[in-house]
Amino acid sequence: MKSGLDPTAVKHAPVFDTKKAISYYENKDGVPIKYVCTTDLLASDLPVDIFYRKTPHPEFGNRYFGLYKNPYADDARIMITNADAVETSKRYIFGVIEDKDGFLWYSQCHHDCLMLDGSMIDGGREYIRSTNLKGVFKIVEGEFVERLNLEDEEDDEWLGQDSGIEDFTNY
Repeated sequence: MKSGLDPTAVKHAPVFDTKKAISYYENKDGVPIKYVCTTDLLASDLPVDIFYRKTPHPEFGNRYFGLYKNPYADDARIMITNADAVETSKRYIFGVIEDKDGFLWYSQCHHDCLMLDGSMIDGGREYIRSTNLKGVFKIVEGEFVERLNLEDEEDDEWLGQDSGIEDFTNY
């Protein structure tokens, strides 16, 4: 695996003001917190801002947590959830495209089709559909780390562009 990306190279569209969230949780928990990404966790098209701390939470044991708006609350209450799956589950891979200024962008949610400067990325964590795909990344210790190839890990199923193509070859 390659080393992590420069965090300023990846562009995000968070749900909340991440600086305020970091300040709040650093003051509350007394440890450094950093924003990682915004993505679906278990529900499709429900973006969650993901944050990371090096030390496990003393009560809950997780190193990642997510903040999201409760879609069923009239006042859109902020909810918090364990988000360790962004690193521990093989499902969480991030295809990226590059804009004209050299910044990398990813599709945050299942139906988040992003088109920039002649490139396109879609699918969130469900699949990667793209033109001009620049790379595929995963999250390791709060950083985007490029996968060297699509079969980077044992028993990993690639959910990318070729998934299911054999179903259509007889037509």
